[in-house]
Amino acid sequence: MAHETWNVHIAIDTSDRLTRAEARLEGKDEVYVAEGTARANPSDENVLDIGAELATARALSELSHQLVHSTIRDIEAHTHERVTHLRV
Repeated sequence: MAHETWNVHIAIDTSDRLTRAEARLEGKDEVYVAEGTARANPSDENVLDIGAELATARALSELSHQLVHSTIRDIEAHTHERVTHLRV
């Protein structure tokens, strides 16, 4: 059985009430980079952990979508048929 390790690095920056997370997937042939943001509502308490969690979740979600699209391209390149029903 083959074994691979893919690493996801997440960098989180917060400025004022805006949190930005960058998720970077390394270990595959390509490097995938995705960004997620979260902004605290001016009427809410600015809880940094919540902003970091939400921004990270959004970045990972985008990263997941990128991987699905890459998978579709790979399947289509191998089968020479359009992928129409890939479950996400």
